[in-house]
Amino acid sequence: MKVEKGIEESSLLYYNRDFYCIQIHDKEVACDGLLFHNVFEIPFVELEEEENLIIKNLFQSIKEELEWKDSSAEEMIRTYVKQIIIRATRKWKKQNLDNDEIKIPSNELDVFRDFSRHLEIHFREKHNVADYADLLHIAPKTLTHKFKSLNLESPNQFIINRILLEAKRLLFYTDKPVKEIAYDLGYEDPAYFNRLFTNKIGSTPTNFKKNYTSGKKYNI
Repeated sequence: MKVEKGIEESSLLYYNRDFYCIQIHDKEVACDGLLFHNVFEIPFVELEEEENLIIKNLFQSIKEELEWKDSSAEEMIRTYVKQIIIRATRKWKKQNLDNDEIKIPSNELDVFRDFSRHLEIHFREKHNVADYADLLHIAPKTLTHKFKSLNLESPNQFIINRILLEAKRLLFYTDKPVKEIAYDLGYEDPAYFNRLFTNKIGSTPTNFKKNYTSGKKYNI
C-alpha cells in the first residue's frame, strides 16, 4: 500500500489484490462493475466541496497510518480504503443513475453490473453471449435486448472488446508469440484469433506490436 502525490494536487492510491480484493469484498462495498471492471465507461466521480474534504481527510489518515507502522495499521488502512470506495460508489450512483444522461436505469443496474463482473472474470474462456446469459440466469435474447433497448453495443461486442483489449496489452507489454496469446485468451485456433484481431483492429497482431513499438499509436 502506498500513496503518491500526482499532478495538480492529486493523489494516487496503490494497493494490490492481497491487501484488498474488490471481488471478495464486493458485498461490503458494491463497487465491482461500477468503479472497477466497468465495461460501459471509464468511471469518474465529481466531488462536492464537503465530500472532497472528507476524502482528503481519509487520504491523510492513510498516510499517517503508513508512517505510524503500528501492528494494527494495515487493518486500519483497509477501513479507510473501504470508506473511500463506498463514498465514491454512492456518488457515482447519484450522478449517473436515473438522470438525462445515464444509459443504465437503476432498476436494471444489477444485470449490467453482474455482466461486467462476469466478463472480467471469464473473458479468457467464455466467448459467447449464451455463456454470460447463463451466469445471469436469463435468456441470451433477453440479455441482448436489454443492451439494445438502451442503445448500447451488443453484449457480443463487449465480449470481443474485452478480449482484444487484453490481446493488445499482452502484445505490447510481453514478449509472448501471437500463438501463445491466442491460447491464453481461449482460442484453440490461432488463425481464427489472428483473423478476428485483424478484422477489428485493422492490423495483424504482429504488425500491431511492431507499429506500436515504433511509435504508431493505437487505443489500448
